[in-house]
Amino acid sequence: MAEAMKKIDFKNLAEKYQTELLENVVPFWLNYSQDKAHGGYFTCLDREGSVFDTDKFIWLQGREVWLFSMLYNQVEQKQEWLDAAIRGGEFLKIYGHDGNLNWYFSLTQDGKPLVEPYNIFSYTFASMAFGQLGKATGNDEYAAIAKKTFELVLAKTSNPKGQWNKAYPGTRNLKNFALPMILCNLALEIEHLLEEDFLKETIETCIHEVMDVFYRPELGLVVENLNSDETLSDTFDGRLINPGHAIEAMWFIMDLGVRLKRPQLIAKANDIAIQMVEYGWDQEHGGIFYFMDRLGYPTQQLEWDQKLWWVHLETLITMLKGYHLTGSEKSLEWFLKVHEYTWSHFKDREHPEWFGYLNRRGEVLLPLKGGKWKGCFHVPRGLYQCWKTLEKISESAQ
Repeated sequence: MAEAMKKIDFKNLAEKYQTELLENVVPFWLNYSQDKAHGGYFTCLDREGSVFDTDKFIWLQGREVWLFSMLYNQVEQKQEWLDAAIRGGEFLKIYGHDGNLNWYFSLTQDGKPLVEPYNIFSYTFASMAFGQLGKATGNDEYAAIAKKTFELVLAKTSNPKGQWNKAYPGTRNLKNFALPMILCNLALEIEHLLEEDFLKETIETCIHEVMDVFYRPELGLVVENLNSDETLSDTFDGRLINPGHAIEAMWFIMDLGVRLKRPQLIAKANDIAIQMVEYGWDQEHGGIFYFMDRLGYPTQQLEWDQKLWWVHLETLITMLKGYHLTGSEKSLEWFLKVHEYTWSHFKDREHPEWFGYLNRRGEVLLPLKGGKWKGCFHVPRGLYQCWKTLEKISESAQ
């Protein structure tokens, strides 16, 4: 394997990811997702890009605003990208919340609320969206929406669902990994809007939660849920492991490690990522399991053995960053292994964009390109991150 790795053409690999992003995936969303009648985006798109449902999900609207804004800010100032971002941003600004920046979960095509603001990720991705859109446009109103929404997210950390929390109070108070994980990334996304001391405090809290609370060295695993006193819970939720979540969080931590100049934090994140991919890899059929039980019991999630697009794309990012930042050959080996699986199973050879859902054997389970949970985010962001990281690796090898 070591000899094979020496022959890797990182420049060629970078071009592969760049081409796929700019010539395949981005044009798909530009061509098929924009609702030019009502604003915002369609995300329920079939294999060929036809709309099969017109409901609009706030977190996916926010993700697409973020994606086109990010491309405009980081890749090229193309007017069509900025126009697409503003189309979504204006729709969200007008219809996406209750007037006090409490972000709904979903809307009708023309912006009528369908589901109340119970989901904290509507807020996090609205903040991400307006942070990047404000940067792209110089519009202070967008920046203010991003900052205020971020403040609302932080205020909700102890009870993200608020009045819509279905759990009976006081019996089994669990804290969940997803929010501190997302905040690791969100804090950097909108750092240009935050005061330095506040940013540092937020980042340190997030790092502590991810690396010292939810990562359990006695297990070598990142768990999804803990008791409120930070002890392990022997319940369905308490035993739940989501390898993709944990692996994705580690590249967020690596980015924070770069920002804070902490090589030891980067190395620890890389080690945890390798532990998680080794744990989550399906030795029989290949690919990474969606859900697992840390004690090996059956999960309550019936989709536990599916292979999902985002899990594999986030793993590609993490393994590449780990190799680039630490020189870990294990990280590179895992990147190559996951790269081969991902490109051979998720890429649609006949139509643009990628499949999202495979069964355990790696066969396409749903041919959709977008839906209630899959939108314009993980595929293009993954391709972008891998492209840029591979470029850095290529440049440093010269």
